[in-house]
Amino acid sequence: MSLPQGSTKLYYTIGEVSKIFDVNASLIRFWEKEFDILQPKKNKKGNRLFTQKDVDNFQIIYHLVKERGYKLDGAKKKLKENKEDTMNEMQMIASLKKIRSFLVSLKEDM
Repeated sequence: MSLPQGSTKLYYTIGEVSKIFDVNASLIRFWEKEFDILQPKKNKKGNRLFTQKDVDNFQIIYHLVKERGYKLDGAKKKLKENKEDTMNEMQMIASLKKIRSFLVSLKEDM
């Protein structure tokens, strides 16, 4: 999963979000129905346009369901009760992965 860092893009298509998270567009549409924090805009043709906030929210859901193994009901409950903790946990995991990567490359250079 490669999230856009510091992107100036206003909207992402469902195809772009699908590629970012390496999931099918059908999963994105399904989670949109299941989780009320996902609210992409729709253009006149009915195409979904995801804001950076939508992508960030999708990342939280992805983390809970795909990486942590939560069932949908458990993920909904976790988001309702304590979204901030989940976001902090994700940031901590990302930081630890960067540190680990740095240390591995440092070890390889020795």
